[in-house]
Amino acid sequence: MKKIALILTAAIALAGCSSSKNVVSSQDASSGTYWQQHVNYDMDVNMDVDRYQYTGKQKLVYTNNSPETLDRVYYHLFFNAFQPGSEMDVRSRTIADPDRRVGSRIAALEPNEIGYLHVSNMTQDGQAVLADEEGTVLVVKLAKSLAPGESTTLELDFNGQVPVQVRRSGRNNKEGVALSMTQWYPKMAEFDKYGWNTSPYIGREFHGVWGDFDVELTIDKDYTVGGTGYLQNPKEIGHGYDKANSGPAKSKDGKLKWHFKAPQVHDFAWGADKDFIHDIYKGANGVDLHFFYKDNEAIKENWKKLQPKTNEFLKYFNEHVGDYPYKQYSVIQGGDGGMEYAMCTLITGERSFGSLAGVTAHEFAHSWFNHILATNESKDEWMDEGFTTYISNYAMNAVFNEGKENPNSGSYRGYIGLANSGKEQPQTTHADRYAYNAAYGTTAYSKGAVFMAQLGYVVGDDVRDDIIKEYYNTWKFKHPDPNDFKRVAERVSGFDLEWYLRDWTMTTNTIDYSVENMSTLDGVDVITFKRNGLMPMPLDVEVTMNDGSKKMYYIPLSEMRGEKKVARNVTTVADWAWAYPTYDLELDGVDMKNIRSVTIDPKGMMADVNKENNTWQLEE
Repeated sequence: MKKIALILTAAIALAGCSSSKNVVSSQDASSGTYWQQHVNYDMDVNMDVDRYQYTGKQKLVYTNNSPETLDRVYYHLFFNAFQPGSEMDVRSRTIADPDRRVGSRIAALEPNEIGYLHVSNMTQDGQAVLADEEGTVLVVKLAKSLAPGESTTLELDFNGQVPVQVRRSGRNNKEGVALSMTQWYPKMAEFDKYGWNTSPYIGREFHGVWGDFDVELTIDKDYTVGGTGYLQNPKEIGHGYDKANSGPAKSKDGKLKWHFKAPQVHDFAWGADKDFIHDIYKGANGVDLHFFYKDNEAIKENWKKLQPKTNEFLKYFNEHVGDYPYKQYSVIQGGDGGMEYAMCTLITGERSFGSLAGVTAHEFAHSWFNHILATNESKDEWMDEGFTTYISNYAMNAVFNEGKENPNSGSYRGYIGLANSGKEQPQTTHADRYAYNAAYGTTAYSKGAVFMAQLGYVVGDDVRDDIIKEYYNTWKFKHPDPNDFKRVAERVSGFDLEWYLRDWTMTTNTIDYSVENMSTLDGVDVITFKRNGLMPMPLDVEVTMNDGSKKMYYIPLSEMRGEKKVARNVTTVADWAWAYPTYDLELDGVDMKNIRSVTIDPKGMMADVNKENNTWQLEE
């Protein structure tokens, strides 16, 4: 072994704080400086189920709560991505590892199979405005600038064609569901403290403005519809919504008009099919759980079994994050895998029961982490996907009695594999800017989940759990970003956590600590540890004696400015400052000759990228 005899005698005092002069970081949900825009949508839509085309009228009241005067606004026209030559199409055909669900499918679409969404007759407070369609973004020059605190009414007509299902949205998916109507309407882009969020639709996820939706949908009477919002006319509709009404639905010209209202959401989605079974399960806290799935004998049993499990997920998330604020949630067969929307999800349904439950747990958890805590999924996708992965893994572990000591162990393996691959990019990378789809997926889902799981290693599991609840209570119905989460975590824990957010998300620095040497210095037995990676961490150390007894040590990181609560049998020693590459742990009252092994992080909750050097074992 390499002989290193350096005893730490000092600590470096490096402050980890954000500048109060930075406008971007000055907003806080509880300080009165936070603002966000607001919209109210009224839409009247008519669906032609034979041609898969639709027309609609939209009235949108937009309130500018920002401190800036706006002379333009932007809308997303997501369906325009499903056309040959679109950015989504070209990106899918040129990235090194294309999404197998997309590949070259968009390029092969025929004119009657493509998607499109066009706007016409647009006005602002009754005055015509200029609107330029630029792919999946509509640029609108306002007729009159909108000052801070003012509202304006924007009205338009729109017409769309539902694409053959390629990615999330579409018609006639592989399981035979007719309509998966997600991101289907002209959707106002968000303007926030960073400015306008106008990323084109290339394949990732979304960001929306909080508001209220009032949607009337006219569709063939044979179709059952489920999605965002509360149905306002169940007695007229039937289709399983009004069990007491045994009479026929009140159709006109072979169609029904469905009227939905959705308060305080930032999206509106729906699915529809002629063969949907519609079940309602009475869930916790008065929440109605709706299930829409094909009348297919091969899947009915699993979808029936799913319903009480979904209620257990609801109770788990209520307890461990915060109460679900709506009185309805719908699980709808559709889409191309699983995707979350306001008050609902669309998932593929021809799965094993374990897979069906797993995807439901994940997408339902998104109701908390994105549809209530509405992060920007293009810029901070790891908060959305990672936090959801973290909590849904715990929910599956609890609901199915899986007995896993670390329910997120798979996320640790995924992240460590990426970190050692040479293909990792920082988590601050825009979702569309990853060189590899696989790197995006692992960074968002696995590394994001590890961020939360490993936070428990840093501050203590109980404190981490309190942080999650406080984060929810502070930022629900808002748009939190990474710094907002960090500030809540610092307030609850009492730690400085700038270093953790910085190194984990803004760099590809890795954690790698090793047991380097055991020696005697000036008559004192010491174990020398080495920091090989650039990211600092506190260390939990287990020393096992020849008789099987164990001694536990906790080495705090000086930059944390705090220490987690440890058990009585754990000895807390002096802090380790990051700039020192090695640390000597003095073995007070322990004879080095009686040591069998030394292990860093015996529970495996630190994402060390090289665990082979984490243990010293006595050679026999």
